[in-house]
Amino acid sequence: MSIDNTLYLFQYKEGYRYNSDSLLLYDFIIKLKPNGSVLDVGSGSGILGLLIKRDFPHIELSQIDVQDTHVSLTSKSAQHNSLDTEVFLGDIRTHAFDKKFDMIISNPPFYHTGTQKSENESLKISRHSDALPFEELVKAVSSNLKPRGAFVFCYDAKQIDTLMAILFQSKFKVNDLRFVHTKETNDASLVLIHAKKSSKSLCKILPPLYMGSKEVKSIYDKSKTKSILWEN
Repeated sequence: MSIDNTLYLFQYKEGYRYNSDSLLLYDFIIKLKPNGSVLDVGSGSGILGLLIKRDFPHIELSQIDVQDTHVSLTSKSAQHNSLDTEVFLGDIRTHAFDKKFDMIISNPPFYHTGTQKSENESLKISRHSDALPFEELVKAVSSNLKPRGAFVFCYDAKQIDTLMAILFQSKFKVNDLRFVHTKETNDASLVLIHAKKSSKSLCKILPPLYMGSKEVKSIYDKSKTKSILWEN
């Protein structure tokens, strides 16, 4: 880890690269004070899990991605920042972990069917929900969580009705929910959700988050990430 706590992340010149969604989700997660074992699903460059590990070094971090190129990025980023993580190449729907997790976090692919797809295969897998349908993701998350484990993720806000129905069907209760807007006058574009298994807590709707606000700038400042381009 660097002296100033900057997290250096390797990224390919071509292919999926992390964006503000991961940084907003990071801020949402750290306010929940993660503890115990944490699994980062769809690790990409490693950004989400490694940021959490940097700020909460006591957690036991595991990360998984279906693309071997992303596993290489995650592993290289972890090594460069001297952060311990167990990185798996695999699909959460079929991978056999040797333990259950206290928390599973994810910035999953959520572009819905019908949106224009990139010709880049890596980008298609990273962005589009047909690569990992939400219902299948929730089922896999549920089977890999401890009885009162937490699932924390972001998704397309326009699909909130579907998300809530699937979570309820899988016996998850939404504890915290926050909508993200590009502008105050625009509809929400992203939703951040903290759901728990077997929870009896009422859902807390947090104040909306606006891109370009002082709060978002403070999140960027706090994340302290820097990209390193890596040839693939």
